Amino acid sequence: MKDKLIAFILLIIMLLNLIDVVTDSVHGAPMWHIIQELVIVFISGAMAIYLILSIRKTQRHLSYLRNQLTESDQKIAHITHEMKQARHQYSEVIAQQFNDWQLTQSEQEVAMLLLKGLSLKEISVVRETKEKTVRQQASMIYSKANVDGRHDLSAWFLEDFINQ
Repeated sequence: MKDKLIAFILLIIMLLNLIDVVTDSVHGAPMWHIIQELVIVFISGAMAIYLILSIRKTQRHLSYLRNQLTESDQKIAHITHEMKQARHQYSEVIAQQFNDWQLTQSEQEVAMLLLKGLSLKEISVVRETKEKTVRQQASMIYSKANVDGRHDLSAWFLEDFINQ
């Protein structure tokens, strides 16, 4: 807004000086005075045009950036939607594997919390059970899954992603 006001003022200065040049030349003012006012007309006009072009360039660039931002937002929304779908599908794959290993419902809950990285103590707090119970359930999970521990359990599910 400030740039537009400055450009408008420069155009008014140019116009008023141009009128003064015409008036002075009609009344026989000295040539040096007319040249001086023509220089003012030229400089104020050139600066107004430069400022107007700069404003237009900035507005085009801002419009371009807005479009880019909108496209990026749409891409992120699309990716987020795809990630939600992928996470849901992966959860289904994990649940199916738990069923294939014949884990009980409690063991499935513990296994999911192990995959999420919770410690045995944290799992016992979340599930409101004794830590010893969670430890026994974890041992049963490892045995049924034929893995050596929580790291192998996590690796079992991540291995397909890493090998691709």
